Amino acid sequence: MVFLSYIMLGISLAAPIGPVNAAQVEKGIKGGFMNSWAVGLGAMAADALYMFAVFLGVSRFLEYEVVTVFLWLFGCFVLIYTGFESIMKVKKEAQTGLGVRSNESPRQSFQIGFLISISNPLTILFWLGIYGSVLAKTIAEYEMATVWLYSVAIFIGIAAWDFTMAVLSSTARAFMNEKALIAISAFSGVCLIGFGVYFGYHGIALLLG
Repeated sequence: MVFLSYIMLGISLAAPIGPVNAAQVEKGIKGGFMNSWAVGLGAMAADALYMFAVFLGVSRFLEYEVVTVFLWLFGCFVLIYTGFESIMKVKKEAQTGLGVRSNESPRQSFQIGFLISISNPLTILFWLGIYGSVLAKTIAEYEMATVWLYSVAIFIGIAAWDFTMAVLSSTARAFMNEKALIAISAFSGVCLIGFGVYFGYHGIALLLG
């Protein structure tokens, strides 16, 4: 039961609609399952880095306001840039009549997923904040081998959700016409920009406040 609860914790991290989910939908519609799944794998690679950072005690750096402001503003830049780039590609494809299809490789999608996740302040706060607290409690109650086992359970939850998103987004394009695919792909880009604006607002508010 405890192992299952940590899997659910991983799902709770991945499930809320966020930049990674928006990117997975966009890549799944344009490039298929492998591109969407690659975005999820890239995001999980970033998650792994943050998990190790918690073990190394990096969370104390969040106490410095300048670090937090930088994280919000950097995340803002990455998401707005990625969102605009996505929308421009969709617009070009619609104008040329080539349809919403991508020749982007899974490796490129992996890099996008990694960049979006590594620059996402909410992901950072989860791993350095929530996971840090969970880790402290777990270490106090269990041996280190058990701590690693439960950390793996979190990643199982994340992987299960990302895999599901990849399946759903890549399958959906088979049942939609070209206009619907263009609309959804463009909306995913708008969502990325929206999250970027949200991050920027928090960064500027923290900077001025």
